[in-house]
Amino acid sequence: MPSLGKNIPHDSAKGHVAGESIYIDDMPFARNELVVDFFWSPVAHGKIKELDLSAAKKVPGIVGLYTYKDLGGTNLFGPSIKDEVLLVEDTCEFIGHPIVVIAAENSQAAKAAKSCIKIEIDELKPILSIEEAIARKNFIGPPRTIRTGNPEAGFAAAQHVLEGSFFSGGQEHFYLESQAAIAYPGEHGQLVVHSSTQNPTEVQDVIAHVLGLKQNQVVVTTKRMGGGFGGKECQATHPAAMASLVALKTKRPARIVLDVDTDMQVTGKRHPFHNRYKVGFTGDGKITALKIALYSDGGAACDLSLAVMSKALLHAENAYFVDNAEFTGTICKTNYPPNTAFRGFGCPQAVANMENIIEEIAAFLKKDALDIRLLNIYGVEERNLTPYGQIVTNNTLAKLFSELERSADYRNRMAQVKAFNQSSKTHLKGLSLIPVKFGVSFGQKHMNQGSALVNLYQDGTIQVSTGATEMGQGVNTNIRQLVADEFDIPVDSVLVMPTSTEKNNNSSPTAASSATDLNGQAAVNACEKIRERLVVSAGHYFNSVDPALSSSAHEIVFENGQVFDRRNPEAKLTFAKLVQRAYLDKVSLGERGFHAHQGLHFDWESGSDKTGSGIPYLYFTFGCAVASVIIDRFTGDLKIERVDVLMDIGRSINPGVSRGQIAGAFVQGMGWVTTEELKYSDKGALLSHSPTTYKIPNIQDLPDVFKIDWIENNENTVNLKGTKAVGEPPFVLGAAVWTAVKHALSFVSKDQVARLRLPATNEEILTRLTQYEKLQAGAEVQLKQPALLP
Repeated sequence: MPSLGKNIPHDSAKGHVAGESIYIDDMPFARNELVVDFFWSPVAHGKIKELDLSAAKKVPGIVGLYTYKDLGGTNLFGPSIKDEVLLVEDTCEFIGHPIVVIAAENSQAAKAAKSCIKIEIDELKPILSIEEAIARKNFIGPPRTIRTGNPEAGFAAAQHVLEGSFFSGGQEHFYLESQAAIAYPGEHGQLVVHSSTQNPTEVQDVIAHVLGLKQNQVVVTTKRMGGGFGGKECQATHPAAMASLVALKTKRPARIVLDVDTDMQVTGKRHPFHNRYKVGFTGDGKITALKIALYSDGGAACDLSLAVMSKALLHAENAYFVDNAEFTGTICKTNYPPNTAFRGFGCPQAVANMENIIEEIAAFLKKDALDIRLLNIYGVEERNLTPYGQIVTNNTLAKLFSELERSADYRNRMAQVKAFNQSSKTHLKGLSLIPVKFGVSFGQKHMNQGSALVNLYQDGTIQVSTGATEMGQGVNTNIRQLVADEFDIPVDSVLVMPTSTEKNNNSSPTAASSATDLNGQAAVNACEKIRERLVVSAGHYFNSVDPALSSSAHEIVFENGQVFDRRNPEAKLTFAKLVQRAYLDKVSLGERGFHAHQGLHFDWESGSDKTGSGIPYLYFTFGCAVASVIIDRFTGDLKIERVDVLMDIGRSINPGVSRGQIAGAFVQGMGWVTTEELKYSDKGALLSHSPTTYKIPNIQDLPDVFKIDWIENNENTVNLKGTKAVGEPPFVLGAAVWTAVKHALSFVSKDQVARLRLPATNEEILTRLTQYEKLQAGAEVQLKQPALLP
């Protein structure tokens, strides 16, 4: 009963539909449990002159008010650079910066206490844009560079050179379950913390760090999250640490659950980028040289900005071979909440920038952008070396392009788009086909490890615990199938347990599209060890039944919940009976599994020129998407008519889960490039902090035709069961909608490059249309675009 490759239902599907799935705030309240809240900075930048808590302490129901002085450990923390404080000491660096933790008997008391806290702050001038940070030279960490070939010679050899800049906005994670944690105090300063986090180990580490505890005093457990998307990779540490502070101080359970408005205001987002580029190319569109300067908005502290920028630099060329290139990356420090991980992790910003460049080359040469892409994509035997020195192996880009061009009827539809735009006075259409080459692995070599604990019980059922956390993406379902297949038993016999630092220590975050790759392989590793022992027990049993059969491990077969010796298949044991016999024979029925990717390395300062090079990725996931759009020329209203997605995901463990991940990722990416716009006041306050002011895609925004498929590829032998990651790469393909809008605008831009910011909201589109209409009328128009950076 092999389950790999089959549509096994998501392990939480029934619970979600029935409303029985348990999230943090569904956990029953303890008899003496406290509610945790916090008072935060009302200004983006300022020094605290006076903090008066006297009135707040008198509010009925208030148990405690805590500042940085009460932490007991070190206030500074961070995953790479320890530059972030949990509670403000003297200088507030963003609106929402926590200052006072409130412990109350109920939420009403906590709210009343917040209103009674008196604070006096000397406001300082905040930095609220990438441009201003550059002007004031306010950066986070060192700049990084990737260089290959001779860009100067490449530009000299080019027939044409284009320069420009490109802006991509941030994005709210908009997970359905906001940041939440419950901390339970135990003996001797111990804590058990239930956290909605992608990274239990980091939550454990930060709690211990800021409270002055040892790591073995803190156990962090994650059953599931109601969405994460990267927003709970590092930033779940903050609420968990606050709840833990209260639990440790009061010796009472403490619960914190942020409301959506607060969550959106105080947490980091996808990094906005503002980039400059220069590209040289031949008359037919072949790129001869490329320079890209990436500038990201890191917010007020580093968080994961260094890693995000690294990922962006490693994907700056996307799926195109460029033999003369220089990419630089600089993180700007601003006075917004520290920006953080988000699905794609820097790759979407870099790819959107590169696809913008391709569209501009095509518009300049008056060629189909698909032909420019086909001319420049990575080759198989040659033209296959990335700017950082990794060979693009198992490359299926040409096949993906060819099959999608045919199945989506791209050429005929492009002719129809051109004919439509020539005749229509009210609407514009656009069509675009873009690729993605997504490197899969953690950028930090040591993070490419996973662990698992597999326990067999005498009734033949199995419990599995791994370092992976379930946030709806289906990693637990994948692991159930992998474990069931190792013993060829029903998937229903396998249960994946909550993730806990007690059972899986020092785990890497569930991120980088690597959770199944690492933790699934670790679970398989554990199963293989147990199976070896079961085979010995089975051999002894079948030898006792038929003494003529000598014990031979390779003759023992596990099939459809039965175990037998292939030389005498009539003598069978059920899997449960074999487990029982092994137990009676005093055979260990539990095992730890471990897996670490081998052969990966990267150095950001290799060689005399100190540029990044190495092999950072185990493999690449490839994909292509075609999007067609129609725009109302009077209102800027955008409608996505059709989307075709074709992926190379290797051998899918669960096609249903894979299809769901592709669809969800694409739609989320589509939202980033069209409707999801973060709006701030001139003081740095987020204005779009609820579903009424921040628009994610709804059912009416989906294309009328939405086709998803993948090619057959069984050659990804470097990874578990030939699979490929699918959680993040399709997100990047959402940019096809944006490039389709840019293509539509090229029909009215009158020989000007169709400048377009990301997201292409209806307002942004209408602004551009108005400018181009004036151009066509003969008026002189200064086309507004992001300023060129130094």
